[in-house]
Amino acid sequence: MRQAKYAWALLALTTIAVRAQDAISVSRQVHQASDKDGVYYAGPEVNTPRLLSTVYVPYPEGVPAKEVQGMTVLAMVIGANGIPAHIQVLHKHGEAFDQAAIAAVNHSTFEPGKLGDIPVPVWIDVRVVFHANRSQAIPQVLITERDLPPPDESQFENKHHNPLSYTPPIPIHTVDADFADPFATHPYVQVAIVTVLVSKEGLPKEVRVVRGLGFGLDKKAEAAVWQYRFLPATNKGQPIAASKEVMVSFAEF
Repeated sequence: MRQAKYAWALLALTTIAVRAQDAISVSRQVHQASDKDGVYYAGPEVNTPRLLSTVYVPYPEGVPAKEVQGMTVLAMVIGANGIPAHIQVLHKHGEAFDQAAIAAVNHSTFEPGKLGDIPVPVWIDVRVVFHANRSQAIPQVLITERDLPPPDESQFENKHHNPLSYTPPIPIHTVDADFADPFATHPYVQVAIVTVLVSKEGLPKEVRVVRGLGFGLDKKAEAAVWQYRFLPATNKGQPIAASKEVMVSFAEF
């Protein structure tokens, strides 16, 4: 999957280091921001682009029946004008299938995502599943990378509403684990539990699966967490490195 951008404003990282009493106000100062290219991720302040109309993706001719079944996943930016751009192939099924999926997306109509009432460019993923029986293949919008709501003030204070001397790392940007085979049966797949050491800058430094799922999915869970971003842990108002357990979801089909 594409590399995650740090899509939350980092004013909090400087403010949080001033003193413990300031920690409660941090959540009011963190707002969703675009990446360096001016593109947003879906989140609490940015809604998801919607697919308004599309065309069926044709099955390539001359492909052996045993090679028909599979999936193409594309990443793209839906611009403020609703037009897809910067299309990338995240999961390949074959050149003919991938190009057919791209062509269908380029002929589709999208309602752009909005920051408040203002249309803005937003990253989305689109998948196309090709079936062995050649049933209709249709582009579908997926959100697998997202900004999270800012932490609630209660996370920075005790039951008496006094500032906590220690606060753990808090995820502010997450990525679903990479796409698995939609036709495979993984009876126990729900989430993986991963421990991550978060630096005082809010970046993952060490990642380790503590409850794996097998089926070749553990490496995908680790790779996803390397793209997470956090508000760092604090000790008496100072950012510090600390470990955090996270539950990693897998991209839904």
